[in-house]
Amino acid sequence: MRGFVLEEATIAQVHKSMKKGILKCRELVEGYLERIEAYDKKGPSINSVIYVNPKALEEADKLDEKFNKQGFTGPLHGIPVLLKDNINTFDMPTTAGSLSLEGVVPERDAFITRRLREAGALILAKVNLHEFAIWGETISSILGQTLNPYDLTRTPGGSSGGTGASVAANFGMLGIGTDTINSIRSPASANNLVGIRPTMGLISRNGIVPYSYTQDTAGPITRTVEDAVRLLDVIAGYDNDDSETSWSFGRKPKAYIEYLKLDGLEGKRIGILESFFGKEEIHEDTNKAVRNSIKTMEEKGAIIVSIDEIIDSEYLVKNVSVHLHDLKDHLNSYLDKLPENVPVRTVKQIFDSGKYHRGIKDNLKKAMNLNINTPEYNKRLVEREKIRKIVMKLMADYELDGIVYPHQKQLVCLIGESQNERNGVLGSVLGFPSICVQAGFSKASDTAPIGIPIGMEILGRPFSEGKLIEIAYSFEQTTKIRKMPLSTPPLRK
Repeated sequence: MRGFVLEEATIAQVHKSMKKGILKCRELVEGYLERIEAYDKKGPSINSVIYVNPKALEEADKLDEKFNKQGFTGPLHGIPVLLKDNINTFDMPTTAGSLSLEGVVPERDAFITRRLREAGALILAKVNLHEFAIWGETISSILGQTLNPYDLTRTPGGSSGGTGASVAANFGMLGIGTDTINSIRSPASANNLVGIRPTMGLISRNGIVPYSYTQDTAGPITRTVEDAVRLLDVIAGYDNDDSETSWSFGRKPKAYIEYLKLDGLEGKRIGILESFFGKEEIHEDTNKAVRNSIKTMEEKGAIIVSIDEIIDSEYLVKNVSVHLHDLKDHLNSYLDKLPENVPVRTVKQIFDSGKYHRGIKDNLKKAMNLNINTPEYNKRLVEREKIRKIVMKLMADYELDGIVYPHQKQLVCLIGESQNERNGVLGSVLGFPSICVQAGFSKASDTAPIGIPIGMEILGRPFSEGKLIEIAYSFEQTTKIRKMPLSTPPLRK
């Protein structure tokens, strides 16, 4: 790969190098496989990769042959993608991180997997998650605990922490996560990345192991806003097998990439949700990074508006979110459609098998006693609608283009502990879009030599992804906060 640097490379840089004839897809894949070999189970032992595509080099050769004959086969030609292992692949196992589904190969690709392949992407590996996406520390019975490459004593967030850690460590170029409560934005925040949770209905859930169809969605986790947007352009859109996506029909622009504007902050009215900032000593690093980011936004022409109305994120998790109420019924519907030889067809059978990480036992047990369409469930849906109206009214009253707050009030948790004070639940219960961008780092320490990454969320109205992209891209290009983790340095010089 003379003249090409693998680490931190973007789609645009790869395609430019391919056009010049100095890079082939096979060389790109070989470079990522070398990094996985060097750092995933050896060295820092990030432990994020569940399964490497055994035909990756063969597929890369075919893509190179096609390029020689016809040029790029699509907007993601030759780009290695890392999939969270709850996204179906017809040619590789999809385990949702659970030993109860070990070796299970679905009959069909997920809708978004198919879209990726049609765009010329190469599925390089399936990566770890918090088992069945149930919480946020990224530990599973199939693989164990994934480490944060910026601080090996901490988790990478979750539940899509395998995607976050892998993309941060340059094990692949693009990542896909799923998000029910915080699960795209949490690893983006914890791993110095960009994560997009789209409006509910913009991206199909067809072929994704469900947690809660009411709140589940998928989205990009990448190192840059531009790459996230290029990925979003490929996977977004109507799927007649997921009726929720009918809401996006006619509301998706021709190309989100058109919203990559350097002056995207100028004139934007941005609300600061003060109740989502912590007030204790443990919150100091996060508050400092996000407040400095807000100051930068203002310097780039944004109009900053303080929102003093109180929204309680813990209340939303405990009294509004329906994730555990949905889990049994929605996961059972997926399990029931798996090939006949799969031994578990219900959550109860998973529980009875004992083939799951002990950390999800209580949640599985609780979910088995909850149902949809109960008075308690319907009460939560009513609360959800109240919150939706409150937020829409705030945005109307203050004439806002977006609302900003820290993704997590405190730093991502240490291994063995649980995530606390995450604010991503707001976008999840609303079904509104939000983008998590890099806001800065905590103070450096012995275990975090450049500090621990801190993320900032930008929330918008339904189907306002374009406006959020303008804000996020302008901020990113102004600040250039992204840094590689020191635990996974370049292998080639």
